[in-house]
Amino acid sequence: MLAYILSFIDRQILALLVGPIRADLHISDTQFGLLNGLAFSIFYATMGIPIAGLSDRSSRPRIIVCGIAVWSAATIACGMARSFGHLFLSRILVGAGEAALSPAAYSLIADLFPRDRMGRALAVYSLGTLLGTGLAFLVGGVVIAAISSAARYSLAGLSFSPWQVTMLIVGAPGIILAIVIGTVVKDPRRTRALDPSVPTIASVFRELTSQPGIYVPLLLGFSLAAMALYGLLSWIPAHLMRRFDMGPRQVGLLLGPIAIIAGGGGNLVSGWLVDGFAGKGRHDAPFLVGMIGAAGVALPSLAIGLAPSLGIAIPLVAAALFFAAFPMAPSTVVMQVAAPASIRSRVSAIFLFCNSFIGLALSSALIGFTNDRFFGGNDIGLAMGIVVSIAAVLAIFVLHMGRRPFGARHPFRA
Repeated sequence: MLAYILSFIDRQILALLVGPIRADLHISDTQFGLLNGLAFSIFYATMGIPIAGLSDRSSRPRIIVCGIAVWSAATIACGMARSFGHLFLSRILVGAGEAALSPAAYSLIADLFPRDRMGRALAVYSLGTLLGTGLAFLVGGVVIAAISSAARYSLAGLSFSPWQVTMLIVGAPGIILAIVIGTVVKDPRRTRALDPSVPTIASVFRELTSQPGIYVPLLLGFSLAAMALYGLLSWIPAHLMRRFDMGPRQVGLLLGPIAIIAGGGGNLVSGWLVDGFAGKGRHDAPFLVGMIGAAGVALPSLAIGLAPSLGIAIPLVAAALFFAAFPMAPSTVVMQVAAPASIRSRVSAIFLFCNSFIGLALSSALIGFTNDRFFGGNDIGLAMGIVVSIAAVLAIFVLHMGRRPFGARHPFRA
């Protein structure tokens, strides 16, 4: 969870820096959406599958350590970017490093906890998403406020803007965390390096096609639900800064606690609901909880862009983030229950591939494009609400398709 927190700090800090980055690099909302979504997702999605193959046969803590080192170094490289292309490439490498974490972590947790505690265990890990985002807003806001007194900073003969210094600062702690995890986290499973009995990637896809009633709703439905979470996290800071004339520090200090308390609370509640529904005989519990989250996020997300005052907008933001966090734990439970242990990491990586391109890259870019194309760049909040609410409604219908097949094939009992 600590690694996941740090990964989201490094991933989400960009959302708080939208103003200075756009001004410094002279880019549009569409380009910023590509930086925040597509650039990160390119390798995060594609590298996850081969890295997960290693997780199914070798040391998972070692893979996690290497990933932390790569994404931390890449975040530091973001702080040295001098152009859109340079920053785009650095964000690609951030995604490549973070691709190593979740498939290995999901598989590791599934080996450490029994099924009746898996919903809560995976919810605790997934809590890193909201804690990391909240800390990115909080720490980012404080750091920006502390270093914004100067227009430029000089270091080793190079000149840096305050947003670049912020990236350098948040990237550095990952090197320390990599050393700590490499020292204290052990893999309970014996490694299977070069073991010919480990299933091939072809057998992984055969598993997916053998249960389309489960895996299609998993891959598509939960990815549509993820569009709500990632869309909100990517663009709420920009909306608040533009609509209510707030600075990055004000927005960071305001959104940080909301992301941690409301978003983190929604994540933990969803894990508790999965275990609770399953204990009452609801074999479709993970898909049902995902649907509840998608239903709950639609209206608050749309209302955020229409709120006339900050006092009205903030409760709507809290409600939207609470329900947007619901799908994380249930989606992970489905993967760990439905997939055989020998291919669990790669099934998780394929899910993250879909989740990244649909949930993150598509939502972030589509919101920026909608604002530029239909609102003249003047209403990012309404663009965000439209995209998020449509994705949430579609998610409800797709997730509903998986309820009966999952309950019949993998009765999920506490």
